[in-house]
Amino acid sequence: MAVLSISAFASATSIPVIFALLAGIIVLVAACALAVMRQAEHLARQLGEPYGTLVLTLSIVLIEVVLICAVMLGPGKHATIARDSVMAVAMIIFNLVVGLSLIIGTRRHGALQPNRTAAASYLAVLTALLAASFGIPAFISETGSYSPVQALVVLIATICLYGYFLGLQMDRNRADFQEVSRSAVEPKAGDAKVTNGLKVRGVVLNNKQEVTLRAALLVGAAIPIVLASHPMAALLDEGLARTGAPPALSGVLIAGIVFLPETLTALRAAAAGEIQRVSNLCHGALVSTVGLTIPAVLAIGLLTGQLVVLAQTPASLMLLAVTLIVSFASFMAGQIRAIFGGVHLMLFALYIVTVFA
Repeated sequence: MAVLSISAFASATSIPVIFALLAGIIVLVAACALAVMRQAEHLARQLGEPYGTLVLTLSIVLIEVVLICAVMLGPGKHATIARDSVMAVAMIIFNLVVGLSLIIGTRRHGALQPNRTAAASYLAVLTALLAASFGIPAFISETGSYSPVQALVVLIATICLYGYFLGLQMDRNRADFQEVSRSAVEPKAGDAKVTNGLKVRGVVLNNKQEVTLRAALLVGAAIPIVLASHPMAALLDEGLARTGAPPALSGVLIAGIVFLPETLTALRAAAAGEIQRVSNLCHGALVSTVGLTIPAVLAIGLLTGQLVVLAQTPASLMLLAVTLIVSFASFMAGQIRAIFGGVHLMLFALYIVTVFA
């Protein structure tokens, strides 16, 4: 009902007032994003990678997933909300944020050396998750959705893959997701499993109050960002409709605002030459977004009988495929150069072209 009342209010409001309210919301979001970034950086220093990054990523993604589910369970039909939201997030993080990060990092530090094991892991998981989410439904269904049996299989497979990957990232394979210079001296295999677990538990126990407070502040500062996305969406939809802009542009802007804290943190990491932290933030956010959003909306579709359309258009599927190829080329190279960032930015420009098309 809140979304409906905001939409009614936006319809009865003049254009100048709509854009003034949007400006106020953006200022609020920017302030909260800076607060989230500061807490995430403190936690990353205390807990180490990838734990510090995971706290930031999972906090924002989980809140966003809850809100998407709330919209689906609310009034109206929202068959394509997951498809549109995840696609916008993928293009913004995969190409805009990564592209800017690579250019900033290489300009300040020259060629950057990524942890290729981590990059290969992230991109392999993303290839499978994106194919299951957007590619397969486009070829096996006329409606672009899975049948109930197919949805159940995809739901279970996605949860299992995401959970297995997250477990390895936090435990046995933790050293694979650190900067190359650090991972070279980290213990491997079984030793890493014991040492890393004891180290993190020791940090939490010795700084329990501070870690708990900073985690709470991070989540508290992230909640207004995502909650603001709903009134902002209603205002944007109305404003864009009156100015003749494409409705899909609203989803792009909302996704950019919601993931602003991770964007700022990734750019700061790039400026510091921490290319693996950039990958952990960007690729990790995408893995969590797809790995949590798709099972959630499929479960809601199964329980409520709602149609969940996941199939992407041919242009979007081509962009996703090319983006994955370029990402493999960028992060599997021995050294990352500025040209890779330029290619990612060009792909984001092509995505904007499809939005206006």
